[in-house]
Amino acid sequence: MLFSKLDSIYSKDLVCKQENRYQRLAGQYKSLFPESELRFFSSPGRTEICGNHTDHNHGKVVAASINLDTIAAVAKTNSNTITLYSEGFSDPFTVNLDFLEVNPKEKETTHALIRGIAARFKELGYQIGGFHAAITSDVLQGSGLSSSASIEVLIGLIFNNLFNEGKLHPEEIAKIGQYAENIYFGKPCGLMDQMACAVGNIISIDFAEPECPVVTHLNFDFSTTGYKLIVLDTGASHADLTDDYASIPAEMKEIAKHFDANFCREIDQEKFLKALPEIHNKYNHRAILRTIHFFNENKRVDAIIETLHKTDIHTFLNIIYDSGNSSFKYLQNIYSTQNIHVQDVSLALALSENFLKKIGDGACRVHGGGFAGTIQLFLPDQEVPDFVNYISPIFGEKSVNVLDIRSVGATEVLL
Repeated sequence: MLFSKLDSIYSKDLVCKQENRYQRLAGQYKSLFPESELRFFSSPGRTEICGNHTDHNHGKVVAASINLDTIAAVAKTNSNTITLYSEGFSDPFTVNLDFLEVNPKEKETTHALIRGIAARFKELGYQIGGFHAAITSDVLQGSGLSSSASIEVLIGLIFNNLFNEGKLHPEEIAKIGQYAENIYFGKPCGLMDQMACAVGNIISIDFAEPECPVVTHLNFDFSTTGYKLIVLDTGASHADLTDDYASIPAEMKEIAKHFDANFCREIDQEKFLKALPEIHNKYNHRAILRTIHFFNENKRVDAIIETLHKTDIHTFLNIIYDSGNSSFKYLQNIYSTQNIHVQDVSLALALSENFLKKIGDGACRVHGGGFAGTIQLFLPDQEVPDFVNYISPIFGEKSVNVLDIRSVGATEVLL
């Protein structure tokens, strides 16, 4: 089996490695299921570049797909059942498509995602059907690179291409994935993760109308800048952080209600600033600070877009740093107030900033949801080895993930 089109998805230095990966997956499939004509699909992970915690209040974000992905070997069946084997799990995920109602016992499981995606396809008038699949992923779980969104988009892509002649646009596949995660999986996520995985490359998303977000392809080749995108995994656990995550949109919306609005995007910033003497002692001060972050982060997204149009990488890096500074001081999603003795993200940022000051270049910031997990850095290519040697003794040899921005979103991989 020869994969002749991999160079349209992966960088040239990774094509041989990916060829071996697909061949291995095909072998795994054939060890599980009878011989059949296979089709292959790939869905990338994503990284958030700017717009930290704004989408839930109808804000703006810039995000990008990355070169880590979830891939699947798939074949149609004559049954109405999906049987999916995922590497690392001994038992398959099996879903009977005759039963598409929400099953509370499946909350927070892959079964729920598959069933929810199938249900939404059917509800929207699209075709569904049974298939066998074997999947594997190098999108690191718990790294803030959206491993769950990558899988959701992958399953939607399979339904789209196997049963609907590829007629759904990537944006619609992303919305179906979000629906499954919200309604069936039970997680109230926004749409940024799925959209970045589905569409590919660097995109901006304006959530002023969240049912119809404005997605713009920025068509920027980051590989030409001389910088590497790095995600540093601190190893801190995301467990028991639900209340921390939920407090951010809740507090922003609390301020919005003061202005008879539902979301911060509906507030006039000048009116907000003029009302500060009134609201200063009426509301939680952190809620006020988080609202300030929202306004300024939206402006930073606009500025990021402008810098990419101009290929002004140094201004880009300054904006990234400002975004991280705002997340730390105003959004305050760097550590959990439930356990102030654990501050791995703060430590990672402090050490990274020391390194950046020494070399006089680059930028760093919290990555994704925050409170635990990962930070993001942009480093000059030649400084990456020294940074790895500098930071690995603290966070481990596998803590540094050097990424590329992938130009292609979720796609079928042609032989």
